[in-house]
Amino acid sequence: MGEIVVLGSGSAVPDEHHAHTHLFVREGEQGLLIDCGSNPVLHLPKAGIEINSITDILFTHFHPDHISGAPLLLMDMWLLGRSTPLHLYGLKHTLDCLETLLDLYNWKAWPDFYPVHFHRFPDEPLTPVLENDGFRVFASPVKHMVPTAGVRIEFLLSQKSAAYSCDTEPCPQVVQLASGADLLIHESAGEGVGHSSAEQAAEIASEAGVQRLYLIHYDGRAGKAVLDAMADSARAAFHGEVHLAEDFMVISVG
Repeated sequence: MGEIVVLGSGSAVPDEHHAHTHLFVREGEQGLLIDCGSNPVLHLPKAGIEINSITDILFTHFHPDHISGAPLLLMDMWLLGRSTPLHLYGLKHTLDCLETLLDLYNWKAWPDFYPVHFHRFPDEPLTPVLENDGFRVFASPVKHMVPTAGVRIEFLLSQKSAAYSCDTEPCPQVVQLASGADLLIHESAGEGVGHSSAEQAAEIASEAGVQRLYLIHYDGRAGKAVLDAMADSARAAFHGEVHLAEDFMVISVG
């Protein structure tokens, strides 16, 4: 059965209970890390994920809360004895910036470093990104402050699907990504430039016809009453299930 592990659910300003938003997708023996803002080395073991079992990382965009942990993760994989290749996926802007960041650490001079392969995908709707024995991944450009990709995952063994909006204002591309999917994970940082409110996320979920909506990338410091009200505003606009994503939540796609 396909699963999405929420390694972090918080916005750009994290707190002790809500790390920067990043996800781990798995089905069967296949796994994919989506984004790397916090330090996954601390979160992966708590989720039962061995760090060097990760073969693929998808970066949605080049903002610190989604990518700043990448140099540390790559270094720690090396220090822990990795020898197998690592595949990195993202828009050209994202991976170009990531390579520049890694070059500042002089990473190519680290001795006996494992192979790293960069896969740049185009800024086009429903672009195929990767396929393995567990799932297919597609990406579409969404509406944020820098080039950003939303993601659709189609699980091959369970024949289910999920979509992740990433950081975005409401836009048709997310509706297309989530169309007919079993669930949508949508950011809810608040209405504004490059972001969406919980109510707007619910409207997208309703338009896409999904069964479940998970709100993510919210301000965990706001407190329970505010977060409960946020979820209630989504329930008023969407008649499916509404959940507030939490760190280490395991979302079953099936």
